[in-house]
Amino acid sequence: MREHEQRAEFSWAARLQSLRYALAGFPVLLRTQHNARIHAVATVLVAIAGLVVRVSPLEWALLATAIGMVWAMEALNTALELLADEVSLERRPRLGRAKDVAAFGVLAAAMAAVLIGCFVFLPHLWP
Repeated sequence: MREHEQRAEFSWAARLQSLRYALAGFPVLLRTQHNARIHAVATVLVAIAGLVVRVSPLEWALLATAIGMVWAMEALNTALELLADEVSLERRPRLGRAKDVAAFGVLAAAMAAVLIGCFVFLPHLWP
């Protein structure tokens, strides 16, 4: 190990604090991002639909992966936007392009989630 590198001792208390920090991001998403509210409604509707049509464990796994993918991309997009706005509130082309690329990441994840939803739910609705 190099001189400037320090290896911290493992601590459950530190892991718990890290979890608290991570969970603090969820209310930020819901308060500040209109699309996060749409994702929240979609998450609840998908969960209810899954219970109603009694999807299989594998189908739950696919739905959970899709939901998690969309939330993760929304969180990363929001983090990038917050950082970019902290750097500069004036219009800067490269920051704008970075925001556009991150927003496309959310869109791509959402489109993939819709496809997964179709693959899971359509066979239950039209056997």
